[in-house]
Amino acid sequence: MMSIRPIPITGETTDRKQEMTHMPREPEAFSEQVVRILRRHFPDREVRLAGPMDLYLDSRHLGLENLYRMVQSEPHRGVDIVEDFLDRLLEGDELSHMPLPLSMAQGRIMPRIQPESIFDQLDREQVAYQPFVNQTVILYVIDLPRMTVSITLEQMMRWGVTIDDLDTYARDNLAAYQPSLKIQVVESPGGGRAAIFNMQDGYDASRILLSSLWRRLAPELKGNFYVAAPARDVFMAFSCSPEPLVAKLQQRVAQDYKRLPYPICTDLFLVTQDGVAGTCAA
Repeated sequence: MMSIRPIPITGETTDRKQEMTHMPREPEAFSEQVVRILRRHFPDREVRLAGPMDLYLDSRHLGLENLYRMVQSEPHRGVDIVEDFLDRLLEGDELSHMPLPLSMAQGRIMPRIQPESIFDQLDREQVAYQPFVNQTVILYVIDLPRMTVSITLEQMMRWGVTIDDLDTYARDNLAAYQPSLKIQVVESPGGGRAAIFNMQDGYDASRILLSSLWRRLAPELKGNFYVAAPARDVFMAFSCSPEPLVAKLQQRVAQDYKRLPYPICTDLFLVTQDGVAGTCAA
């Protein structure tokens, strides 16, 4: 009787499978691969590299640093992450040009804390925002099922609303978005406490804007406290003393800022009963 032996998978086949799922680790090669993917999926769009981690899609500048960090956290899904990101980006571009009545948009308006460097990619003369502390801004977006779209000044004019109106809608929606936040409070052996939550819904850092934040956390953290927001999906509050605890957590903040997608800042936010202040040096 003839025996049937399994045919081993060749290295060539394995390499091809890796090419289908993995992205290059070197920034320049990564950017070139993103360009190839864009041209393959959207041949009618003009794409050109502007630097090691920068490209222009039609006339829009697109930084790839956040996308690169997302891929590094799940390298085995690299190509899937890139394709999904680009799909949502282009879908968002189309939706941003569609007239959306305020009655439909109002319940979806949300605030997002961004570094001032966001205006390297967005035109500050076109989008709705307010200055915040620690060299950050509050950007106002429409939260959609697969993406968020920045609100433009043109939309505000069509709706007949002010930036203060947007801020009120956004903060009210943020408070209602996840009303039952599960907060983990950790006590440090050397004294002091930290409170952490991680909803991973794109608004963790933005929850520093909640009007109920001081009232909720001050009893746990013994009064005024610091909040760290090194990246969009990180929120960590901790007591203002002792100094060794603050120094240790600041080191972690600096590390998260360097490695996580959508970095915001390394400076701490001081939360008091009267509001939020920055700790960024003047």
